[in-house]
Amino acid sequence: MAIPTIPAYTMPSTQDLPKNKVNWIPDPKRAVLLIHDMQQYFLNAFQQDTSPITELVQHIEQLRNTCNELGIPVVYTAQPGDQDPKDRALLTDFWGPGLGDDEALTKIIDQLAPSEADTMLTKWRYSAFKKSNFLDILQEGGRDQLIITGVYAHIGCMLTAAEAFMLDIETFFVADAVADFSLKHHKMAMTYAAERCAVTTTTNQIISHLTGQEANSDDLSFEAIVHQVAEYLQMEPNEIPLDENLVYLGLDSIRMMSLAEKWRQQGATVNFVELAANPTLTHWRTLLFPEKQPSIPNIDYL
Repeated sequence: MAIPTIPAYTMPSTQDLPKNKVNWIPDPKRAVLLIHDMQQYFLNAFQQDTSPITELVQHIEQLRNTCNELGIPVVYTAQPGDQDPKDRALLTDFWGPGLGDDEALTKIIDQLAPSEADTMLTKWRYSAFKKSNFLDILQEGGRDQLIITGVYAHIGCMLTAAEAFMLDIETFFVADAVADFSLKHHKMAMTYAAERCAVTTTTNQIISHLTGQEANSDDLSFEAIVHQVAEYLQMEPNEIPLDENLVYLGLDSIRMMSLAEKWRQQGATVNFVELAANPTLTHWRTLLFPEKQPSIPNIDYL
């Protein structure tokens, strides 16, 4: 059985998080970031340039950059190509022979390519701890926390989280920095982690804790939305007509997805499909503020 083609789905956000049983807090002196199986072979199963893959890569990159700035170790897993059947063993029964001997498929995707300072682990089983020295790396570095990102959420990511828990490692399952076969599988993994072995959290929450900065809790405002759109378009806010189709002005789907995700993180109940259906500031104001229509912000519109 090969990896199935994965249809697009909306990346979960803060409002989708299950209730956690524990209240662990990530500490930059104790944590390690795991980037799990972000190889081209596994990413090819997704529809490119759409959710959840766009948010997945963006959020892992944000976490990696933060960890680099704070001196937090970054560890990658990658499955080898052209595996000996004896090494692959029972995985073949479920998934077939695995990756071929093609560097274009076995490499970590270009956007997340590891640096010389990062650690690479050869991945042999679902859990990153199996047949590897991962535990030794953590213990030798005095690290007892693990931040998990990558694919696939309900397989390697979830089982690595479960094993980390059984090794007395506090684990953080980053719900919007993992991806899966479907939203159903994704949410199952989030819930299992929260209820059994980890803290299920978001990219923004992790970065907030690691940097010691509170996440932006300001109420979402129409003025902020206009400025964010203007920044993407490299325009001045007063240059954007309220009823102009933003696609015609150059706002592509990837940036629109990014905006949707950012606003969802701030509590908005809006998704990319709703934004794309009528991409004007007037319509988005109606979507984002359904209970009351705010006055036009203090921007000198022409």
